[in-house]
Amino acid sequence: MKTVWNGAYFDGRSADRQPVRITVMSTGLRIMREDDTILWWPYEQIRQTQGFYAGEHVRLEKGRDTPEVLVVEDAAFLTAVQQLAPGARARFHTPTRRAMRIRLTLLAGLGVIVFGAALYLWGIPAFANAVASRIPVSWEEQLGRQVVEQLTAMSRRCTDPERLKVLDRIVSTLTAPSAPVPYTFRITVLADPTINALAAPGGHLVLFAGLLEKTKTPEQLAGVLAHEIQHVLQRHPTKALFRDMSMRALIAALTGDAGGLASALEAAGTLGGLRYSRKDEAAADRDGMTMLQAARIDPAGMIDVFLVLKKEAGDVPRALTYLSNHPHTDDRIADLRRMAAQARYTPVPLLPEYPWAEMGKICEVRTPQ
Repeated sequence: MKTVWNGAYFDGRSADRQPVRITVMSTGLRIMREDDTILWWPYEQIRQTQGFYAGEHVRLEKGRDTPEVLVVEDAAFLTAVQQLAPGARARFHTPTRRAMRIRLTLLAGLGVIVFGAALYLWGIPAFANAVASRIPVSWEEQLGRQVVEQLTAMSRRCTDPERLKVLDRIVSTLTAPSAPVPYTFRITVLADPTINALAAPGGHLVLFAGLLEKTKTPEQLAGVLAHEIQHVLQRHPTKALFRDMSMRALIAALTGDAGGLASALEAAGTLGGLRYSRKDEAAADRDGMTMLQAARIDPAGMIDVFLVLKKEAGDVPRALTYLSNHPHTDDRIADLRRMAAQARYTPVPLLPEYPWAEMGKICEVRTPQ
């Protein structure tokens, strides 16, 4: 075992670097300077301040205010101290532990990643769902208004009063057989060729003009509206928005801080970027089909509109279609067909007196500026 090591000594009073020979002994370090004078450093008076990481020189200090300093370039010096002075091991770093430290650091980093992923996948959604289930309907309505205002800042609203009344009649027909619902449903139509529809919190339903132009019958639109109404009733858009918001926004919603909630919503982006889980989509399909049947509306309309939209999606970028927000189309059409086959009633025509082709012109009427 090597016991003598080359190093550098600083006396603490000047910046002079003095080459020294250091002998590792059982109770301390014997330091011989170039003039053959001897210094004695007992281990209990020494503290290590550098040399904990690979490539770093070993630095030892003795004294407090203006400490004397020893610098040894070879980290194996510490191993010699550990072996020749077992009583002093606790005062010095063990180089052989560096590999273990690296492994532990990597494991800790991996643990942080796993914890973060678990929090993102399960923790935050669970907390968002809990918050969404507790906020009052009035808060949801306020939240929905702000979302619609963001959307209408990018697209003009269509305000043809007669055609909007027709859309309200469809919603009333759908909701009439149900038990009293806590929401007042409001339809906003945007002058946008996008083939899409959105449910916002608090009973706000957003239809894009492109979708109205593609539906061939009121039953087809009723299928879309029944699906979106179920999203609202089950608070899916509220939960999805909260999942995208900051933790500050969730706490604001939980405590009733309207200002904090409004500012967080502005940072959360628009409703168009939200995505529901496959479970939420299936629930909206299932309960939407039940709603159609309770209103004695032909359930084939809901299936037909998915077929129409599927066909249209082939000619339009997927990001601009209803199906981009409502994936797994083939499976869902098959499930809807199974549910529709169980209907045991004669459908009542929906708006038989209304020329549905006129609905596509809803955006031709402009509000006076």
